Amino acid sequence: MTCPELVTVAQDPFRLDGRTVAVIGAGSGIGEGAAEACARQGARVACFDVNLIAARATADRIVAAGGQADAAELDILDPEAMTLALGALDDLGGVVATPGVNVRKRLLDYQPEEFDRVVTLNLRGAMCVLQVAGGLLSANGGGSIVLLSSIRSQVVEPGQGVYAATKAGIVQLARTAAAELGPAGVRVNALAPGVVDTPLTKPIQRNEAWNRAYAGKTALGRWGRSDEIGNAAAFLVSDASSYMTGAVLFVDGGWTAIDGRFDPPA
Repeated sequence: MTCPELVTVAQDPFRLDGRTVAVIGAGSGIGEGAAEACARQGARVACFDVNLIAARATADRIVAAGGQADAAELDILDPEAMTLALGALDDLGGVVATPGVNVRKRLLDYQPEEFDRVVTLNLRGAMCVLQVAGGLLSANGGGSIVLLSSIRSQVVEPGQGVYAATKAGIVQLARTAAAELGPAGVRVNALAPGVVDTPLTKPIQRNEAWNRAYAGKTALGRWGRSDEIGNAAAFLVSDASSYMTGAVLFVDGGWTAIDGRFDPPA
C-alpha cells in the first residue's frame, strides 16, 4: 500500500506577502494593533483613520520597523470617500474595521442624541464597510473583511445596553454578509475582544477597583493588549483562516468561558 502524496504548501498561510490590507481605525488601540500585526506578516498596510496625524504615526512606526505602510484620513461613515480610498489600493486582500463608540449610561438615562451617536458609528459604520469593501472585493475575486464586535454581544452589565445591542448587531451583519458574499469568494468574520488596554479604556483602568474587577473576570487574570487582538485580526485576514466565514472569534482571556472567579470546593 502506498502512502498518499504529501501536500506541500508554497507559502506560510499566515503570511500576507503581496497583499494590501486596509485598516480603518489604525490610529490607535485595536486598529493600531491590527495594522502592525498585518505588517509583521508582510502586508502592505493602508492605515486609515479620522485622525490623520494618528494614522501617519502608525504608518511611520511600521515603516521604521521595516514594513510597508501608507496613511490617509478617512471617515467610516462616508461611503463615497471610502469607495475612493479602498478602490485606489492595488492588490486589496483584506479590510479590518475597528472604529466604535460607547456611552456608558443606564437605559432609562439615555438621551436620543446619545443613542443615535452610538448606533450610527457602530452599526452604520459597519454597514458602510460591508457595502463598499464587499463590493470591491467581490469584483476583485475575493478577500476578507473583519468587523469588530465585543464580548458585549453575548454578556452585558448595567450601562452597556446600547453598545451591546450594536455589537450584537455587528455579529448578525457579519453573518449575513458572509452568506451573501461567500459565492464571490469574500469571507466576513467578527472579532469579539474582551477588556483591552487602549487609550479609550484608560479612565476605567485608573479606577483601581474597576481595573481589578475586570481583570478578575478573565481566566488569565489580566486585561488584553491591543497587539493580541491585532494578531487575531491578521489571522482572520490570512489564508490560515480560509475556511472561516460568518464566525465570531472571541479574544477575551476566557471572560465568556468561565462563571466568575470563585473556586468552589470540589
